[in-house]
Amino acid sequence: MLPFIYNKWIVLLLNFFFSFLLFIVFAPTSNLLHYINALFYVALAYLIVWLISFIIKGRFLDGIIHGFSRVGKRLLNDEFESEWSDERKLSTKISSRFLNLVLFQILVLLFIMSGLLFIYYM
Repeated sequence: MLPFIYNKWIVLLLNFFFSFLLFIVFAPTSNLLHYINALFYVALAYLIVWLISFIIKGRFLDGIIHGFSRVGKRLLNDEFESEWSDERKLSTKISSRFLNLVLFQILVLLFIMSGLLFIYYM
């Protein structure tokens, strides 16, 4: 993976650039509310990615995947290893550093979005 991806400040700047690009392309009028909406769309995408990653990292799906692979192996009459190997676990593929990066992006985007909403409704 690219090394600058794990720099949270560069990713934050990329998020602001992407939300500004969404604002320019899709906003019917140029006002603060439409930029807040664009920030919300980016934050919502990060929230969905974080929730899915958190569920995977919490080893919830490891048992389900193991069970389905056991059933599949038995239906195909293949030999099945009874031990779980770490390389087959889905939870080992998500790093804690990635979860922290995504959570930081969510919190900062929501904080800035809340501040902009406060300014908008003043």
